[in-house]
Amino acid sequence: MKGVVLGGTASGVGKTVATLATLTALESAGYDPQPAKAGPDFIDPSHHEAVAGKPSRSLDPWLTGEDGLRRTYWRGDGDVCVVEGMMGLYDGSAASTASVAEALALPVVLVVDASAGMESVGATALGFQQYAAEVGRDIDVVGVLAQQAHGGRHEDGIRDSLPDGLRYLGRVPPTEELEIPERHLGLLMGAEAPVDESALASAAEPIDAEGVVEVARTPPEAGPSEPPATATTVAVADDAAFCFTYPSTVERLREGGTVRPFSPLAGDSVPEADAVYLPGGYPELHAERLAGSGTLDELASLAADGRPTYGECGGLMALAESLTTAEGATFSMAGVLPATVEMRDRYQALDHVELTATRTTPIADAGTRRRGHEFHYSSATVGSDARFAFETVRGEGTDGEHDGLTEYRTVGTYCHAHGASGAFDGLLSE
Repeated sequence: MKGVVLGGTASGVGKTVATLATLTALESAGYDPQPAKAGPDFIDPSHHEAVAGKPSRSLDPWLTGEDGLRRTYWRGDGDVCVVEGMMGLYDGSAASTASVAEALALPVVLVVDASAGMESVGATALGFQQYAAEVGRDIDVVGVLAQQAHGGRHEDGIRDSLPDGLRYLGRVPPTEELEIPERHLGLLMGAEAPVDESALASAAEPIDAEGVVEVARTPPEAGPSEPPATATTVAVADDAAFCFTYPSTVERLREGGTVRPFSPLAGDSVPEADAVYLPGGYPELHAERLAGSGTLDELASLAADGRPTYGECGGLMALAESLTTAEGATFSMAGVLPATVEMRDRYQALDHVELTATRTTPIADAGTRRRGHEFHYSSATVGSDARFAFETVRGEGTDGEHDGLTEYRTVGTYCHAHGASGAFDGLLSE
């Protein structure tokens, strides 16, 4: 599967809309596009999936390592992969769009905000192309996709400004109909606020789909991962409150057994399983409904009986004693972990994370390391008897020094892990 990376000049230049428009243009031209996202994001991929009709692959060398990155890429299904970058092309201390493009040997098409420029677009693109050599990055910026660009003289001026070696691959016209609403963790999810199909089709028309395919390249493949030597059943929470799940995580769990989804919001009974996984999401938006669903009480009972349970971020919040919303309302949660959680006005952590396990739990043996990422607006006040499973090497964790509140055989982290990292293999050995 050939691929191309859409890298931005900075955050906020319209990479998500440009990616959705490119996916639409490729499909209209008769291709089968596979979406992907550089970095640890959950939200942008949900919009990719809404447009492409297939899961978007999350590509981050920090989370998965280079082999895991390539395996994740090749799990995609299509003939051309469009990778949306993170932040600006070179931005990121642990992982960046440039590091993803380099690891996969994929060309970069630069998304440039052209709303107030023509010749400057060429200057900007040339600078980004030549900067790779200055910082020792083995990446190839091959073309430009002009965001917020009009046709006619504006488009002609942008095209003419590009030096040899930089191909003009079209434009995304300015339109308010393509704006995606936001909330505290970023854009609304794709299922909540899908982009207007008619507006997206119009935005895709000026994109050179054939040109995108021509510049795309096929990355090296990676060897297969070792399959888990077990047959474990894992119950996985899956609804609007617990929606931050990488496709690779579910795939890894299925390699080792059976995945049984359930919805705490719907009051589902927890399926019979060897272990339970509560991913992140938006429990704060559904706290009252969660508190009254009865599923949290069942989770508490199973945890007290020793059922291995792992909660990530939103999962940690649901396993805590209580959750106080941004409006100040407090609701009882499962009460498994000795902490109270409160939503804050600004984010409390946003970074790639590395943890060292200080005790053996269902998700890690003592002395091993885990990598992931954290992004949350809540803070946890832990009890005096709280025990932690990890020390933080990088990142904030739960209290600045530790992560992984643990009780019985239950662990809750603010860290999100990726299925290709091996972080879920412990659950599969239960």
